[in-house]
Amino acid sequence: MPPGKPTHAKNDPAMGQAAALCEEFLEQCPLCHWVVDPFLRFVRISGNVEPIFGRPASELKGTAVAKLGNSRPATWTERFGRVFAGETVALREIVGSVAWGITLFPIRVEGEIRYAGGLARDNAPWIKAEQDLRHRVLTALNAQEFERSMLSRFLHDSVGQNLTAFGLQLDLIRMDLEPISPESGARLGEIQKLLEEMMEKVREYSYELNPSTVERAGLRSALDRLAGRIRERFAGALRINVDPSLKLEKKTAAAFYHIAQEAVENSVQHSGCSTIEIAIKSSRAGTFLEVRDNGRGFDPADVAGTGRGLGILTMQHYAAQAGLDLSVTSHRGRGTVVRATSPGAG
Repeated sequence: MPPGKPTHAKNDPAMGQAAALCEEFLEQCPLCHWVVDPFLRFVRISGNVEPIFGRPASELKGTAVAKLGNSRPATWTERFGRVFAGETVALREIVGSVAWGITLFPIRVEGEIRYAGGLARDNAPWIKAEQDLRHRVLTALNAQEFERSMLSRFLHDSVGQNLTAFGLQLDLIRMDLEPISPESGARLGEIQKLLEEMMEKVREYSYELNPSTVERAGLRSALDRLAGRIRERFAGALRINVDPSLKLEKKTAAAFYHIAQEAVENSVQHSGCSTIEIAIKSSRAGTFLEVRDNGRGFDPADVAGTGRGLGILTMQHYAAQAGLDLSVTSHRGRGTVVRATSPGAG
């Protein structure tokens, strides 16, 4: 029997008064509430849930979650499935310009989970605080880019050049010593090899730090180097598919690279995937970057921490700088797709 007024309330004035008070509380509470049965049908709704589910309460009662239409029924089915498995789910849904704080929780009757409850509240008072936080994070990202550029220049112009000069001097000394002391010449040769390895690592690190990597080497070359570094610690398959006929603006190419880098790092660290694909192609909607993995997926609205929050914010930062449209689509058990689109012809 769905939750409601107790059947014996009419015979007990005190119980009837309490039930009526509960009804008034639910109807006038600033939160909206709902209850779903094991068949994922809405059996009880209080408050205005239309901003969340796209339909008013009068239409939702008795309706299955699978028939929500434009409100992502597959996503809500998965969420309620987690609740009936015993999990309490905390979500943050952005609907238009409003951020909703949503909690889904199991309702137990006689020790068994019989229903899934939900409540939601407009988190408008927190929006300004969140915007301030985002501004601070993005300011820190800009400062980080400047520092990376300075460090890259120092490694290349100072450390790298000094190591090169040192290597040349060692080479001259080795050539002078070899006729006199072959053993000393051989020892200097070994030192030179170590020095060359050190110089290569400095060059590689300088390359990684430099924000203008794509401008100097080209997008495909930069992605190939990124893939090389990732494969050192990723046992799965990493594929790159870039349309060779594409001509991208420097700003767009740089943003594509940084977004791909963040997306691949997220996939390697959090998804448990065995395949990652990076594709850059052109369509009628414009030129797009797509990074796809076959990992465990996640709910982007899940507050309980996918560990991806800063990575997504960083991708949003680079997308905004280049005027790109960014979307992150993911479902548990079905992988994740990060897509950045540059409007206009590719």
